[in-house]
Amino acid sequence: MPSTVLSGVKVLDLSRVLAAPLAAQLLGDLGADVIKVERPGKGDESRGYGPPFRHDADDTPTTDSAFYLACNRNKRSITVDMGHPDGQEIIRRLAAQSDVVIENFKTGGLARYGLDYESLKAVNPRLVYCSITGYGQDGPMAAKPGYDGVFQALSGFMNVSGHPDSEPGGGPMKVGISIIDILTSLYAANAIQAALYERDARGTGEGQYIDLSLLDCGVASLSHFAMSYLVSGEIPERRGNGGFGGVPSQAFQCRDRQIFIVAGAEHQFAALCSAIQRPELPTDPRFASTSKRIENRKVLSQVLDTVFARETADHWLALLDANDVPSGPVNTFAEALAEPQIVHRQMQRQVDHATGPLDILANPIRLSRSPIGDYAAPPLLGQHTADILNEIGFDAAQQVHLHAVKAV
Repeated sequence: MPSTVLSGVKVLDLSRVLAAPLAAQLLGDLGADVIKVERPGKGDESRGYGPPFRHDADDTPTTDSAFYLACNRNKRSITVDMGHPDGQEIIRRLAAQSDVVIENFKTGGLARYGLDYESLKAVNPRLVYCSITGYGQDGPMAAKPGYDGVFQALSGFMNVSGHPDSEPGGGPMKVGISIIDILTSLYAANAIQAALYERDARGTGEGQYIDLSLLDCGVASLSHFAMSYLVSGEIPERRGNGGFGGVPSQAFQCRDRQIFIVAGAEHQFAALCSAIQRPELPTDPRFASTSKRIENRKVLSQVLDTVFARETADHWLALLDANDVPSGPVNTFAEALAEPQIVHRQMQRQVDHATGPLDILANPIRLSRSPIGDYAAPPLLGQHTADILNEIGFDAAQQVHLHAVKAV
């Protein structure tokens, strides 16, 4: 059974690609009924973001990319041409029965169709309407297009990632995954649930508009990195695979592979030194306190680099675990999914897709009374069009007309 936390909440997902669809998926995981609106014949453009594409039971590639499959489970798909008056009427009927609308068109993009917040608010004053754009609804850059990599660069996110300029290959580096999109989806799902709570638990009965910017979310997510700059006036130095808190907190190359260690607290550093049989380090004046280790980060790292290079990762991880030092191997995807703890927590699941069994990553939220159980596979394009049209009052003859005029 799916979670019942948001049972009864209806979400109209007018979005494409990643940040907004992922926010809608999170609500669907928690039990909301999510209707995804897609373009007839084409669908969400991320369906084509491959290879890799999903293969069916006969090992024939389908038209659905892994990218699309990652952020569209627990949804129903209807195809609607929003540029057609009949398509606009379908959206208005859906909005009239919805609690939430999520969209990520350019600023003002839906107003020309009469599907902006003010227009749909007139149809349903209870509507929580979340617009996710690159730069927000106002400001000198509001009309500009943008994608995750642009916002990693513009927000300063990229400048704190990568190796120092003085090292080979140094310079700002993009985070491998679309991290700004993913962080924005979390902010969006949180904001939507807060607005629903305000509407229902506070008894106002009125929805509201949520203006969410990927650039804003990127800046906000700099968190303690940005606060370090605001306090000191100094831009944090890029540290490659090193952390920005206590020291040591970084990756070390062992004889065969890398491991990552965090041992910034006094007791953790002492335990680390015991594990590597260097009991003199905690009393060395250069390393005798958290502040001293931060000041002498590079010297300590050089000492530890030499130590860890002598043995294999498994050798060191066994000793570090025995001394309760936070550590782990730097895994590939395959190695991560095979980790006993990740297997135990069932973070890889399998669902029944229309083209056969599909492996997915699970939602990490674990609720005691209303857990997230089964997942519905990402829908085929327009898979639920007839069912959804029936639900909002279009009879068989009207549906024939909608298909004839290509509104669906």
